[in-house]
Amino acid sequence: MTALQVAALLLVAAGGTAVVAVQDPRRQALVAGVFGLCLAILFFLFRAPDVAISQIVVVTVGLPLMLLLALAALDREDE
Repeated sequence: MTALQVAALLLVAAGGTAVVAVQDPRRQALVAGVFGLCLAILFFLFRAPDVAISQIVVVTVGLPLMLLLALAALDREDE
């Protein structure tokens, strides 16, 4: 295992901890997107580029966007 792979594993561990530690749902959605990007980098380093591309599309872009839109819709209902 290379030093770059170890660094990416540590970054993913820190990102997962950050997602859990953030209290605000909007910030948590954005941190989850960054965490997804870290996972995509990890998959790329472990020579799984197809999984990395799927990770970028689904978790880095799609999931935070859906969460933020759902939170905006809930805020509109409360008014």
